[in-house]
Amino acid sequence: MAYQFLCVYDNKGQFLLPSSLADFLPWVARMSARYWEIAYPSWTGIKIYLGFTLFTVALAYVCPGPVLYGYKVPSLNGQRLAYHCNALWAWWITVATALALHFSGLFRLTQIIDNLGPIMTVAMIWSFLLAGAVYALTALWGKKHRASGNFIYDFFMGVCLNPRIGTLDLKMVTELRVPWPVLFFISLSCAFKQYEEIGYVTPESAFMVLAHWLYSNACNKGEECVMTSWDIFYELESWYLLFWNLAGVPFSYCYSSIYLLKNGPMNFSLGWNVMCYVLLVTGYYFWDTGNSQRNRFRMFWNNTLIKRNAFPQLPKSFIPNAKYLQTSHGNKLLIDGWYAYARKPHYTADLVMSLSWGLITGFGSFFPYFYLTFFTIVLVHRVGRDDARCARKYGADWDEYMRVVPWKFVPYVF
Repeated sequence: MAYQFLCVYDNKGQFLLPSSLADFLPWVARMSARYWEIAYPSWTGIKIYLGFTLFTVALAYVCPGPVLYGYKVPSLNGQRLAYHCNALWAWWITVATALALHFSGLFRLTQIIDNLGPIMTVAMIWSFLLAGAVYALTALWGKKHRASGNFIYDFFMGVCLNPRIGTLDLKMVTELRVPWPVLFFISLSCAFKQYEEIGYVTPESAFMVLAHWLYSNACNKGEECVMTSWDIFYELESWYLLFWNLAGVPFSYCYSSIYLLKNGPMNFSLGWNVMCYVLLVTGYYFWDTGNSQRNRFRMFWNNTLIKRNAFPQLPKSFIPNAKYLQTSHGNKLLIDGWYAYARKPHYTADLVMSLSWGLITGFGSFFPYFYLTFFTIVLVHRVGRDDARCARKYGADWDEYMRVVPWKFVPYVF
């Protein structure tokens, strides 16, 4: 992350390389010195990142919202944990507050991009501290889950299943309410900075603000759908999850926005920009509705489905009387809606959006395509892992499911 930050923020998206093999160690020293110069954890960085985090946590406690219940947790003797789903209120209050602070002059949002290095360093340090606290308290209370006995492995992979502070579910907050809003505010900060520098916001920078607003808004408006996901129900809160959510996501997925600021205006053709916008909106539609279809199908059978009118509500977000394959294990596998055509259509849509985030910057740098590259590797690996796990879990029923829905990502292609 530090290397990529220096390349994009300090070198206009071009690789920083040693001049020779003999120059490698001096190059490392120069890079380290430069990173510390522009990204040390300053008091301003601490105030911005932890101030936002504390504000987010406070809103999670006080904002109105429905209380819903997740799956039965075997380790809690079948208890169903309550989730206060008020992220949507918190999200809009945060956006309104940030804009009010900016336009009043009390806190200019351009301070985010001006202090991005220190903020990122604070986020990385904070993720280590929080992961350490979660591990230590879980061990102290004797509530480790699936521990291997190897400290390094357990710290990396986690030992705490349901970290909570009162009604606050730490996994829900760190997965949804911190990373994606931070990413949005980085892009918004870049757009405001560009306006200050050249007097207008380019279509490309506006694209990234829209892209990250859509993603963050979707995560918050559909918070109740996440509580039945694998991440919340089964995954352990770990260093790698905390580090990636609190630092990796917002500060690795923002390269397109920073690149456009440092290298703009790009002056691409109207046709190119329209193509990128169409890709983004199309990908978003299938991603939003695909996630909604599968999660609301689960919620329907979990008796937690509620009707919400959060903006935007898209056609085909819910499938009444959806077709499914009943397994002998007891679970139902959705074979309707977009899931009648592919097993992971929401992944395909996600990749289309990530592709558009790169294309809007052109082809002058690899770093705006880092998200697409990384995400493709992660999703292909995850699908293979999930197929193997489901084959073990469902046996012949999974074979039948793969016969009914043979395509993973794109019908008749892959």
